[in-house]
Amino acid sequence: MTDSAVGTLDITRAEWTLPSRARVGMTGLILTEASFFSIFIVAYLYYIGRSLTGPYPAQVLHPPIFITACLLSSSLPITLAVRALQRGDVRRFASWWSLAIALGATFLSGTALEWRRLIVDEGLTIRSNLFGTTFYSLVGFHALHVAVGLVLLSLVLGLTLAGAVRQQHVERVEMLSWYWHFVDAVWVAVFTVVYVIGR
Repeated sequence: MTDSAVGTLDITRAEWTLPSRARVGMTGLILTEASFFSIFIVAYLYYIGRSLTGPYPAQVLHPPIFITACLLSSSLPITLAVRALQRGDVRRFASWWSLAIALGATFLSGTALEWRRLIVDEGLTIRSNLFGTTFYSLVGFHALHVAVGLVLLSLVLGLTLAGAVRQQHVERVEMLSWYWHFVDAVWVAVFTVVYVIGR
């Protein structure tokens, strides 16, 4: 082997590093959660039209367009927040991060109002029929993930306002943004299955 070949081999070895534990951990979490959501989605699709009693999806479901737009658009401020922190602009990071929290909270509030209408006005509970069971399980599982995300985002915002978040924490913040993007992406699938295909 020539000296130049050995030098190239050494450079290649020196440039390769193990991925960070945070990235590997978050990737594993997202893959695990994606498998859980897949099970709920398949169950929902399997039981479509199998309820023997009402209410039925076409009678009570209305596509939540506004809150869907809020949740999906929250990915943009999260991305801009991470970029701001990469540049060391903590103030702008806090502003974008706060906007993402507000949009996520609007989505969760809208989901709660929809559930109230379905339960109180339409009489659809988790025990009503197969539709009620699978609907509340799938949408509720997603809402739980949004709630967990909002708690974590709010915790980061609180630490930021206390002066504890700085540029060197950008990877941790970015991993949390991955989780939020995942929650947004899952909602696209849930919305399609429940409010488009399932009706």
